[in-house]
Amino acid sequence: MPDVLVTGAGGFIGGHLVADLLKQGKSVRGVDVKPQEEWYQVHADAENVVADCADMTDAHKIAKDTTEIYNLAADMGGMGFIENNKAECMLSVLTSTNMLVAARDAKTQRFFYSSSACVYAGDKQTNPDVTALAESDAYPADPEDGYGWEKLFSERMARHFREDYGLETRIARYHNVYGPDGTFEGGREKAPAALARKVALAKITGEHVIDVWGDGEQTRSFMYIDDCVRGSKEILAGDNIEPVNLGSAELVSINQMVDILEDIAGISVKREHDLTAPQGVRGRNSDNTMFREIYGWEPSISLHDGLEKTYGWIYDQLKARS
Repeated sequence: MPDVLVTGAGGFIGGHLVADLLKQGKSVRGVDVKPQEEWYQVHADAENVVADCADMTDAHKIAKDTTEIYNLAADMGGMGFIENNKAECMLSVLTSTNMLVAARDAKTQRFFYSSSACVYAGDKQTNPDVTALAESDAYPADPEDGYGWEKLFSERMARHFREDYGLETRIARYHNVYGPDGTFEGGREKAPAALARKVALAKITGEHVIDVWGDGEQTRSFMYIDDCVRGSKEILAGDNIEPVNLGSAELVSINQMVDILEDIAGISVKREHDLTAPQGVRGRNSDNTMFREIYGWEPSISLHDGLEKTYGWIYDQLKARS
């Protein structure tokens, strides 16, 4: 029987996490609601299951006999998806709740919940030169409408399952995870993948014009997938019971990200700024003080190095089509 259950295993982060756990010699059950041909990674050494974590019956079946659960399953995407699908994002509460109930009933020892920086109060993110967000900045609550509220509610649910039922829950607040083997088109992609796709297409077609959402001065920090996987495992294995940031502290503007991608691609592009497009908060960065104090390191793979790998993978996908 599997030691570890990873929900959302057909997604970007889940696929990388399953691969890493298998390298450690773990026995892994990977679950996703999508047909397996739509999974980004399918690992032959894992038990791969198509099931709906939002369904209580399925949730109990997949949680059975597992000692650890990484609950990554959620209906989400980049800012364009989040701002235009608030109800869909909030329906992920069914997944979050049912997996906690199933873990409790299966007597699972440890449960990891992937929360998000979208839980943070909007009035602390109005300036591109944002003060990095500490964990305490989630309250008084004013999270991203829809997606952020679901994440904050599910954090509290996980806390109370630990307090009331003894389920060892651990919570990471992800800050903009990116890398290869993930969504880069179709409307759910996040900024690094979307911009890498646009620059790659400019390189391939010779049409060196791209659209950029907003004025490009909005700022974020972006964490490469390898740092995310390492951090997630250490958070689940550790003793810290409070939600903790898991993100890079390297703050960049969207325009600066395009600069980096131009350097990687070896081209210059004309930027057409769409001021009507979804932009999210004006600035967001991760305060890693708490994470460093607990775990002794912090996500440090540079945006240039991570984008180089991400751009290369996306370029190869697009080039293969042409």
